[in-house]
Amino acid sequence: MSNHSFWFYWFAFFSVILARYFLIAGGAYLLFYLVLGQSVAKQSLRLKPPMGGTIRKDIELSILSAVVFAAFTALFISEHGLGASLLYTDLHKYGLWYLVASFVAVLILQDTYFYFIHRMFHHPLIFRWMHSGHHRSGEPTPWSSFAFDLPEAIIQALFFVAVIFIIPLHFITLLVILMTMTVWAVVTHLGFELLPASSTRQWLGKWFIGAMHHSIHHRKYMVHYGLYFTFWDKLLGTQHPNYENEFHVSEF
Repeated sequence: MSNHSFWFYWFAFFSVILARYFLIAGGAYLLFYLVLGQSVAKQSLRLKPPMGGTIRKDIELSILSAVVFAAFTALFISEHGLGASLLYTDLHKYGLWYLVASFVAVLILQDTYFYFIHRMFHHPLIFRWMHSGHHRSGEPTPWSSFAFDLPEAIIQALFFVAVIFIIPLHFITLLVILMTMTVWAVVTHLGFELLPASSTRQWLGKWFIGAMHHSIHHRKYMVHYGLYFTFWDKLLGTQHPNYENEFHVSEF
């Protein structure tokens, strides 16, 4: 894959990343905000409707993030080739069970990485230039899911650069991880709770982050820093004490 230039790879990956964003985030926004609208109003977590200006800013930051992620990927492939990493293509090299095991391992690693950098981003000394863009819209929409300031986009991208040198990953596994991250981010920024209120007291709501969990973070900056799991928030005392009670996010 090193036969092409950096710009060839950058354009290819930028196009794919941007298309994925518009298809998934845009599709979710179209479905929940424009098509379903009133029929899912009772599931809304918002106190006010989204504004066109903030959506435009989220899209602008997301395009910038796509530029960064594509640049890191293109630089790696054009300069080093895939052989420099632990990526592999033979499904039977480590066995089919390893595809699942490596997928789970990377999700846990990414969640841990995200929790600590996310908590760091909220430190008053760096929040303004590291993470404020993501919170500019106040209450999130699917368009907010990939809206990162430039420094945050770089730090987020570095995780994937590092992980392919640490853990052997099949291309299929890496693609599934990236798709999981995208879909999960859209769901947590959806602005609608897809599960019943009682789910926060059940295993799914207790251990996995959903729209309500993350909407509370956008309203109360000092809680709920996780990406996929509530583990670190529980362990380090950054989960809101009332989260596992039955309530509506508008109470915050």
